Amino acid sequence: MPYIGRGIETLSDRVVLDSLTASATASYTLQLNSVNFVPSSASSLTVSLNGVIQKPDSSYTVSSSTLTFSSALTSSDSIDFIIAERDITLQTPSAGSVGTSQLANGAVTSAKLDSGKILQVVSVTDDTEVTVNNQTYTDTGLSANITPTSTSSKILIMVTHQVLVSASASAFYGGIKLLRGSTDIFDPMPTNSSGPFGIGHSTGSGSIYTYFPMQFLDSPNSTSQQSYKTQCRNYSASGSTYIMINDNAANNNGKSVMTLMEVSG
Repeated sequence: MPYIGRGIETLSDRVVLDSLTASATASYTLQLNSVNFVPSSASSLTVSLNGVIQKPDSSYTVSSSTLTFSSALTSSDSIDFIIAERDITLQTPSAGSVGTSQLANGAVTSAKLDSGKILQVVSVTDDTEVTVNNQTYTDTGLSANITPTSTSSKILIMVTHQVLVSASASAFYGGIKLLRGSTDIFDPMPTNSSGPFGIGHSTGSGSIYTYFPMQFLDSPNSTSQQSYKTQCRNYSASGSTYIMINDNAANNNGKSVMTLMEVSG
């Protein structure tokens, strides 16, 4: 019948623990490679003191990673060696003992982290006043850059534009889109002058102020710097209608904000 029991790969795993220097005390901390070592019992250790193998639970006891001899030693004593049977021991680093020096470079990747965590945030505020009175997409002046730490990361883009819509006609519409580099990634408006649009009004001639929010989750699949920006256009051919981004007249203090968040994949 097949073997049933503890994995055979650990049946003969023995290690020599870090050297200990005797002093005027009975208790000593067991370590392996400078990390606290917790044996399963005193019997799992072979302890040599002054050339004599000690009897477990009589000559010494073990509690967690502390070895305690039956009586205090002196500086003239010699703890020759301590051998541990790792197949019947537990090795648990003490709290706070593992630092960056114990981790290999590149050992922790985004794949080891829980997905959906925010890894970095970039936020930009812009107050550039831009007037658009044509049907060609024009840069708003709002842009931000971010460099993903992993190709599996996603970028959450959140934009808020202060917008003035002004028209002499009975109705007026316009639109704002989001780009990564020169590529459209979010355009809620059609490319012609019909249908629903991002901003506008149909209440007759006049002007309205509004805040235009956009939110989009992008997957750039890259660890190179990514540049995001917005563009705006007028859907009317009339020069008497226009969109103004960040109206700064009469102390309006128009401002737009773009926030980029890297989200672990």
